[in-house]
Amino acid sequence: MDRGLKGKAALVSGASKGIGRAIVARLVAEGMQVLGTARGGCDVPGAVGFPADLRDPAAPSAVVARAVEAFGRLDLVVNSAGATRRGDFLALDDAAWTDSYAGKFFAAMRLTRAAWPHLMATQGSVVHVAGAGGKIASADFTIGGSVNAALMNLTKALADRGVQDGVRVNCINPGSIRTDRLTGRITTVMQEQELDEAAAADALAKATGVARFGEPEEIAAVVAFLASAEAGYIQGAILDVDGGWIRAV
Repeated sequence: MDRGLKGKAALVSGASKGIGRAIVARLVAEGMQVLGTARGGCDVPGAVGFPADLRDPAAPSAVVARAVEAFGRLDLVVNSAGATRRGDFLALDDAAWTDSYAGKFFAAMRLTRAAWPHLMATQGSVVHVAGAGGKIASADFTIGGSVNAALMNLTKALADRGVQDGVRVNCINPGSIRTDRLTGRITTVMQEQELDEAAAADALAKATGVARFGEPEEIAAVVAFLASAEAGYIQGAILDVDGGWIRAV
């Protein structure tokens, strides 16, 4: 299916692995010019890799400038960077909170702010990749839950601004997706319950209340849809892509 993305330019953060890397690969396959940024760069064939640590307040502007220099335009920004710390609330110090907010929320805010004038010029769009934990509170995910909730609120606020500026802003909440982080959680269940990998994965999925775990490529497909003209009337949406994990309205 031709989504009308050929020749357009995208900037994707968190592009070295997992969901971010899958998004880069999908957008390249759609014919987009893509700059993928992460601390480790991006090795997706056909994409431009640009190593950057978005926790540095100056990095987002430099990344946007590099993308515009490479492509001469910018049509899409996907904020997929930032793993947040999981753990007991009383055991998490200020440094853990500061690092998690810097790497995910502030990185997304600054990258979007730097890209906004360019997105206005192309009537482009922004997609934030937050997470189901922003809607489902958990005592061992206090940082990630609050960061994701903040990204959802930022989505709505920027979408309001985007109505007048011609920039669409939406948010995806992935559920349990097969990434390195999920693999680590499966390993923990294996050790705690003395199960093999398949049984541990099944137990974790059932505990979450889903039939299976999602794949990074499934999140990437939703990003491609939201960036396309087909989604032109979708503004400020919070889209749960979680296999039915979030059951609240």
